[in-house]
Amino acid sequence: MPLAPSAFQALRTEIARIEAGRRTPSGVLPFDVAALDARLPSGGLALGALHEVAGGGDGAVNGAAAALFAAGIAARTQGPVLWCVTRPDLFAPALEQAGLSSNRVIYVEAGDEAGLLAAFEDGLRHGGFGAVVGELSRLSMTASRRLQLVAEDSGCIGLAVRRWRRQAEAADFGQPTAASTRWRVTALPSAPLPVAGVGRARWFVELIRCRAGDCADFELEACDETGRLALPAHLADRSFETPAWAGRAVA
Repeated sequence: MPLAPSAFQALRTEIARIEAGRRTPSGVLPFDVAALDARLPSGGLALGALHEVAGGGDGAVNGAAAALFAAGIAARTQGPVLWCVTRPDLFAPALEQAGLSSNRVIYVEAGDEAGLLAAFEDGLRHGGFGAVVGELSRLSMTASRRLQLVAEDSGCIGLAVRRWRRQAEAADFGQPTAASTRWRVTALPSAPLPVAGVGRARWFVELIRCRAGDCADFELEACDETGRLALPAHLADRSFETPAWAGRAVA
């Protein structure tokens, strides 16, 4: 006999409780975009977890869209943000436009990725940051599992921004990690305006992996000055698809 949606959700909640063990759930950070939050099992990004984001196309190397996507998430958390890099090319005014004030950001410039991973892990373990961001080219299952466990213990959200020096190296993003979600963000042409000028930036956002959820993709307007995404006007009034896992629950 198929499960009713309420029973299915109760089962999912119980599984999450068992997986968490003695850890207290840290809650979620919703995007406040119904079509997007509906694809995430708890209605938003899990706090106390590691999330991974990479750029699509040329963004795999420059990392601009991925960094701004992460900045929008970090902007909606409370407290200071630790941002770890190995390349000193982060553009603070762009983070401001995505809602992340430079007054909140503490930058760590590591000499190599081993040092960056150590700083990333220590920042998550500290527990006093709203978010910890690390720009990485390589992220093994072992390293990602350590980051995920530390994030679970501290309740801090970790954001691994994947960047590569050559386009061919981006194939590494296909290797599995322990991140709760994995995203790919590709820049699209900006929104057209009725007058001369540049409209709001747009992204093609792919949810490539979601623990206890399904893959999905979205056309979205980029983060505004509050760190929030939005559906483009021509999509905003459409009804969004029922998540595949919900459809299976009543099939």
